[in-house]
Amino acid sequence: MRRGRTVAAMSKIINGRLTGALAVSTAVLVGIAGSVTPASAAASATPGSAGLGDRLYPLLGNGGYDVTNYNLRLNHPAKNPAQTVNGSVTISAVATQNLSRFNLDFAGNSVGSVYVNGKAATFSRSGEELVITPSAYLPKGKGFWVTVNNFTATPVSATGDAPEGFVATKDGTVLAGQPDTSHNLFPSNDHPRDKATYTIAVTVPSGWKGVASGRHLKTTTAGGYTTSVYREAKPMASELAQIVAGDFLVYNRKAVDGVQIRDVVPRRLSSQLLTKAKAERAQLTYMTKKVGKYPFENYGSLVIDADLGFALETQTLSLYDTGLFGAPAYILNPIMVHELAHQWFGDSVAPKSWSDVWQNEGHATWYELLYAADTKTFKKYTGFADPDAYFKSVYQASDMLRAEYGPVARPKGSASVWDVFNPNVYAGGALALYALKQKIGAKKFAKLEREWVRKYRGKSASTQDFIALASKVSGQNLKPFLTRWLYGTKTPAMPGHSSWKVSSASAASTTAAADAFIVPLRQHMADHH
Repeated sequence: MRRGRTVAAMSKIINGRLTGALAVSTAVLVGIAGSVTPASAAASATPGSAGLGDRLYPLLGNGGYDVTNYNLRLNHPAKNPAQTVNGSVTISAVATQNLSRFNLDFAGNSVGSVYVNGKAATFSRSGEELVITPSAYLPKGKGFWVTVNNFTATPVSATGDAPEGFVATKDGTVLAGQPDTSHNLFPSNDHPRDKATYTIAVTVPSGWKGVASGRHLKTTTAGGYTTSVYREAKPMASELAQIVAGDFLVYNRKAVDGVQIRDVVPRRLSSQLLTKAKAERAQLTYMTKKVGKYPFENYGSLVIDADLGFALETQTLSLYDTGLFGAPAYILNPIMVHELAHQWFGDSVAPKSWSDVWQNEGHATWYELLYAADTKTFKKYTGFADPDAYFKSVYQASDMLRAEYGPVARPKGSASVWDVFNPNVYAGGALALYALKQKIGAKKFAKLEREWVRKYRGKSASTQDFIALASKVSGQNLKPFLTRWLYGTKTPAMPGHSSWKVSSASAASTTAAADAFIVPLRQHMADHH
């Protein structure tokens, strides 16, 4: 995700401060219920936790089970973007303990009924938790399925301050669920640690389009409604699911190395938006050469006529607004590469906890900058002559950023989404990668990047996983080095640049510098999350 001003605007601020539908697979469902287990196991059954204990979002996700698949159906009754929608979801999962009760994350309006293994279950609402008690306990290690019927949800307006979750636009609705709001639309285990496959069926009035993450399987029309079914067969975090419904046009481009390309734009704006999106084909070739095979079935751009204030790397279909797509190519194209890079860094390899979000944003910022340099637009984009000059400027401001927002891999808090997706996970995360490249050399760094996305493809990985792999690939014990860079409150010395100095600042000037840095991030001209 890319929020706030572009790297160019961020650079100027730093520099200025320093210088002054388908059924769930039958195979999954057959043989799940009816196994015989000892009475002692039933007696030991306990409730799953109401949260995975994430440091930044303690109640996000749920304990006691691991989801394997979502079969999600959403119905849009009328051609009205602001309408309440209804749906059903069948979630296939495996119990990780003898489970007497479990939760799903859900912040929508209402729930009709809940069934577990085909039998009616009791349920209640507690804040954003849907608490479910099955008719019989769920044995550890056994698969089960839960169906939530006739849930309802109402979108928020896209004109709000950085809207998150289920969002209404002039032309229809989209999903912007990062980091913790996909469950505003549908019940889920809403944490990137629990990735799963998805089948998504979107029903809309004829004349509208329903689009979702993954590969299009089929479209049927009956009774004045059209249902489109999509399958994301690669593991996906709930916060990255994309579901579009409205008066949109789907435009298919020529595949890139077997990867299908499709763009989704408001029908009435298609002629002006589709031309700008075509750069994604060359960008996909660029990123594949840098880090290896694209990890999903297809890719494309979703553009909405709204003022989101961010772009978002929803899986296989990156989300942008028309304000960003109105920017010149030297601004738009690096931002598009930022979101494309996330398909490897953040989508395929998801963070194990939200404190690991620098892995997403630091890497995406790195390739955004690298692309600007390789396409000879770096100075125009950032205001700096080259990446070394840019990173020297960020280095000088690094202690200020750490003081205001926390270390790179340990944001201070999550009272606002801006506290988590703060400047230090973007610029500071990229700076840590720059330091690592200086430490181990360009060849080993390039090898590490490829090995990271290969080893953890389709999984969730932690900062400690990254440190361990970096040590293995480089042949050095990098734990002390990377621990200082990622968790230290003070900025370490930069390898290869002994003359670089961190700016000293009083508490007052640090706060002022941080405020000057973050406030423009909330404004929208050519911005990205």
